[in-house]
Amino acid sequence: MVHHFQALRPATEPVCSVCIANYNGAKILPDCIDSILAQAGDIPMEIIVHDDASSDGSAEWIQQRYPNVELLVSGENVGFCIANNRMTERARGRYLLLLNNDAALHTDALKVFLEESQRQSIRSILTLPQYDWETNELIDRGCLLDPLHVPAPNFNPERAEIAFVIGACLWISREDWQVLGGFPEWMDSVGEDLYLCCAARLQGWSIRCLPSSGYRHRQGASFGGNHIGPNGIRTRYRRRHLSERNRLAAFIACTPTMFMWPWLILQLTMLLLEGAALSLALRSTRPWRDIYIAALRDIWQRGKEILALRRSLQTNRTCTLSDYLRAFTPWPRKLIIFLRNGTPRIS
Repeated sequence: MVHHFQALRPATEPVCSVCIANYNGAKILPDCIDSILAQAGDIPMEIIVHDDASSDGSAEWIQQRYPNVELLVSGENVGFCIANNRMTERARGRYLLLLNNDAALHTDALKVFLEESQRQSIRSILTLPQYDWETNELIDRGCLLDPLHVPAPNFNPERAEIAFVIGACLWISREDWQVLGGFPEWMDSVGEDLYLCCAARLQGWSIRCLPSSGYRHRQGASFGGNHIGPNGIRTRYRRRHLSERNRLAAFIACTPTMFMWPWLILQLTMLLLEGAALSLALRSTRPWRDIYIAALRDIWQRGKEILALRRSLQTNRTCTLSDYLRAFTPWPRKLIIFLRNGTPRIS
């Protein structure tokens, strides 16, 4: 059951609805919300926070410190996809900004988003350059995809089109969000942004990172792990499982033409080889069992649902295979990461 704590809404209709999915983020939320309240341009907006059954008192704290924030409190932990779908259903703004609770916007971010949206004539999903919270170094300008649909950071400021926008800072019109149907709720978390952008690209929409402004991000703080630090890669079993499962589901649903089927065989082969190699490196069968086999089992169990999604997406497709692959890079991202950082630490 979801309980709604009504908050004072803006006097005017909001142009933008900022949606923040929160779980145990009491310590990091102030930076996020304060960065929204500090936005330049006097843009009418609303802030919606979905608290996903936090145990750190986040909901009560938000009510006390930010009475103008609309708060949705879930009685059970439902995950990132459902949280965002619930917030977008409540949103009134013409535009939506999905923002992680571990991210903070530059002061001109909403102004830059809004000006670009009002200038363009094509449907699009937008993001901003992402910077590391501690070092302020550029993390990416959106992402490309490698041949196995693994995200690869884009650093080229001149590149107009990218493959997808991560959900930590994702701007889209509310109408376009409704056309796409939001996030598939069974995906839970991780990879839902990849799916959404690939589905949009199939319909000929533009996926872009704007060249100016930006946001700072504590990578991995909101869901744990998947962060490359001075001591190598650290991640979690659940995150890796969801990542592999949802990435493969997005590949099956979105890859255009019959090209998908022979490429799927290669995908599955590489996935199993990777699982075997990681288990040998860690001297444990748990990676093989809890990440890779679990991902394939879930795909098999949801096979009819994923294929139905594929039929719907491909029926409405307007882009060609070459157009779809234009935002891909030939370099295998995982191999590059492992060669640079060694075997990941999984908890």
